[in-house]
Amino acid sequence: MKNRLRKLHPNIWVVTATSFLTDISSEMIVYLIPLFLSNVLGVRMAFIGLIDGVAETTASLVKIYSGALSDKIGKRKWLTVLGYAISTVAKPFLYFANTWGWVLGVRFSDRVGKGIRTAPRDALVAASTDETNRGFAFGLHRAGDTAGAFLGIAIAALIIWLTQTNEALLSVNTFRIAVLASVVPAVLAVIVLAVGATDLGGTGKGSGGMRLSLKGMDARFKSFLFIVILFTLGNSSDSFIILRAQERGLSVLQTMFMLMTFTAIYTILSSPLGALSDKVGRRKLIIGGWFAYGLVYLGFALAQTGWQIWALFGLYGIYYAATEGVAKALVADLVPESQRGTAYGLFNAAIGITALPASLLAGLLWQGAGPWAGFGPSAPFLFGAALSLFASLLLWRWMK
Repeated sequence: MKNRLRKLHPNIWVVTATSFLTDISSEMIVYLIPLFLSNVLGVRMAFIGLIDGVAETTASLVKIYSGALSDKIGKRKWLTVLGYAISTVAKPFLYFANTWGWVLGVRFSDRVGKGIRTAPRDALVAASTDETNRGFAFGLHRAGDTAGAFLGIAIAALIIWLTQTNEALLSVNTFRIAVLASVVPAVLAVIVLAVGATDLGGTGKGSGGMRLSLKGMDARFKSFLFIVILFTLGNSSDSFIILRAQERGLSVLQTMFMLMTFTAIYTILSSPLGALSDKVGRRKLIIGGWFAYGLVYLGFALAQTGWQIWALFGLYGIYYAATEGVAKALVADLVPESQRGTAYGLFNAAIGITALPASLLAGLLWQGAGPWAGFGPSAPFLFGAALSLFASLLLWRWMK
């Protein structure tokens, strides 16, 4: 482990530190947003799904162009800095939100920033390591990211404890204090990345227009992309898990502790599982992670009490640790250096664009749409479990 840490390029540490600070900022408020929409503004589930879906789809469309642009110009750093900066500027406007349209506007702007930064950032990480250490590098980055999430949620829990009088529902005052507190680490993240990261040689500059298609990509990458889309169709926003926890009896503060349990497990396992993928193969880890996801989602559907949701959400961290960084390392394995920005853009776009119908569908299922009318809040979780298990089977049998 020590040898692996010494071999890491400084860019890995800088990007990890940036993600650490950004997630302190983001996670202080991102899980409060669905509670704010539901408890304060009285927004229906379908609209909450719409807001999350539109935000993620926006990010995904931007990711395609940003990744391709970073390939064309042969530069990753400043596109990444720009993306983080846009999200930082957008965040304070949540303080003034008094309708769901305000929240949608801020989430839209924040996701534009995420869309700009994600593909070039992942390409920068991939370029800063080799194949034998790539899973570990991406795992370390995810560990830093989720460690920041843990701290951000802990700060949010402290704010809730100090400011809430009604433990069952989120107050507007608590939400606004959390928004203001989130701005400081977001600004620091932009500074760290701008000062510390360096573009690496070797990508070169593309010629002609930007490539925004799968033409010329490895057939295995195309297969993987299709299977990921299928899986994501059942992977609705985690906002529904937060609302499920509240529906099963957890208070706002208890929900924050539940999220801390999840991020702690995610943080602890990300690096070891990323390193394990370097030895046993990425595909096996992803299949295992998706299988775990299916079992956990089935548990969410059947859970009767808040503590059961809490325990399951902790196990949910295993799925994230086994798949998030590992999937990005697999993309780097399947495409050459000169196409990685485009590949990451297409990969992230496929996930985000599918998030819109996935979250809309989950909201409708929750409200009892169509043949799922008798299942109530369990319906989106049963649907997600079924699709994840089917996607796991496809990845095992189809993509070698």
